[in-house]
Amino acid sequence: PSSDITRMILPVAECFFLWTFHGHSKLLASDVYSQYQAVRRGEQEIPKYFNFASDVLDKWTEIEKAGKRPSNSAFWWISGKGEEVKWSFEELGFLSRKVANVLTKVCGLQKGDRIIVVLPRIPEWWLVNVACMRAGIVLIPGTTQLSAKDILYRLQASKAKCIITDDTVAPAVDSVASESQFLKNKLIVSKGSREGWLNFSELYKNQSADHSCAKTRIEDSVNIFFTSGTTGSPKMTEHSQGSLGFRPLLSERYWLDLTPSDVIWNIADTGWILTSLTSVFDAWVFGSCIFVHQLPQIESATILNVRKKLWICVNLYVSLCFFNSIGGEPLNPEVMEKWKSQTGLDIHEVYGQTETGIICSVFKGMKIKPGSMGKAAPLFDVQVVDKNANILPPGQQGEIAVRSKPIRPLGLFSEYIDNPKKTAESERGDFYVTGDRGTMDEDGYFWFIGRDDDIIISSGYRIGPFEVESALMEHPAVAEAAVVSSPDPLRGEVVKAFVVLSAAFSSSDREHLACELQEHVKKTTAPYKYPRKVEFVQQMPKTITGKIKRHELRNKEWGRM
Repeated sequence: PSSDITRMILPVAECFFLWTFHGHSKLLASDVYSQYQAVRRGEQEIPKYFNFASDVLDKWTEIEKAGKRPSNSAFWWISGKGEEVKWSFEELGFLSRKVANVLTKVCGLQKGDRIIVVLPRIPEWWLVNVACMRAGIVLIPGTTQLSAKDILYRLQASKAKCIITDDTVAPAVDSVASESQFLKNKLIVSKGSREGWLNFSELYKNQSADHSCAKTRIEDSVNIFFTSGTTGSPKMTEHSQGSLGFRPLLSERYWLDLTPSDVIWNIADTGWILTSLTSVFDAWVFGSCIFVHQLPQIESATILNVRKKLWICVNLYVSLCFFNSIGGEPLNPEVMEKWKSQTGLDIHEVYGQTETGIICSVFKGMKIKPGSMGKAAPLFDVQVVDKNANILPPGQQGEIAVRSKPIRPLGLFSEYIDNPKKTAESERGDFYVTGDRGTMDEDGYFWFIGRDDDIIISSGYRIGPFEVESALMEHPAVAEAAVVSSPDPLRGEVVKAFVVLSAAFSSSDREHLACELQEHVKKTTAPYKYPRKVEFVQQMPKTITGKIKRHELRNKEWGRM
């Protein structure tokens, strides 16, 4: 692969590739999606009870057994080191029932209990996801880059009774477990043993596969995602069986446009909602195969080489390539043109949030306007509104919002758990407001302008400045700190910290102190959040009320002054 293509892929931590088999473009007449056609037409009501495991995955098992689904796997994983796992829907069901029995019988978890899962891209992550659905247990995913402080906050805030992780993260969990009064069980995915931990692999392999799926209501919680923590501590965003599991059955199929013959590869981190959308719910609704490469790090050469090998060995072709999803900046038109010229593929941008999933998309077959994030996705009435929730005309800048009244669309999150104030603040008039600014053109295409909340997106990772500033303020050398995004040719943007030193450190060696502050942040919070750039200043630009004007610092960085 050329260096140009390599540099394009590196900044993107949340993207996915879609491959499609030749000659299998039509949907099966008996597929799961087709069974809900009457609901989509409004001829039947949305069901009161729904469980993704029993109502979707187990239905695909039945179709599979009847020989009415192509022979490709439901799940396909490779380690990059020669290991490979392939499961049919029947095998996925068999193994996930074993895991459900581990959670309920061994760990004593009940319907509605919460479990934190911090695992890399390994098969066990998918087994636990399905097992939790079966048992009615609420899964809280987390990126493997969480620090001990991050983990403690999540354990305490969520009141999770169980955590599942691997050898890499287990020491951080152990360092804070004594402060987590609700934590009852620790499961480790490991070839060895660790004191105080139950070995996940040994337990589930010895369990019975006889398990009855919990009866769950469509509004019952299925996942909780922690936000990035922009202006305060991360919030717990609750999604239901309906908003994640039933939504793709109710929606039109334009976004992914998958069939049972398709293979989808998503390279987002398992801690983000994008993986739950593209690599669990939206793909399996259509009976597609989810492909996973373990990818300890986002390596462009590996991604391109794997794509090339798969293309040859299974006769697949890339039909779609989506980038810049879940709150990223719009791609530069030059990048899109270069990608197209060197790969022959179009880039289809999508837009969404943890709270909403995908709400705008450039669908397959739709005209691509470089820089636009497409039109409103099915189920969502997306508008640009002013501060009084009035809909603005095309071309006028305002806040991107989703109509939530009188009927709340099924894809929206339920609430910020234990935070009714923030839940209420997310609503303005008849709309849920995203906090992102943009415009809509005469054709209904949306254009992203900027973020009201100052969030930083570096290599696809969403980073809230508040958390980084708080970590910096813990260091005795720091009197004041402000964190903003700064342009970077490789990562799109990086974290930059402006620091006012305390009097005792005013004469310190600046280069040495900058490195010391960077290491301090790495140890205090997740390593990917540390400021890659540090600038020492005499004072901060402030409002008359004493608030730091971050937008001035950011504009200076981006040459917008």
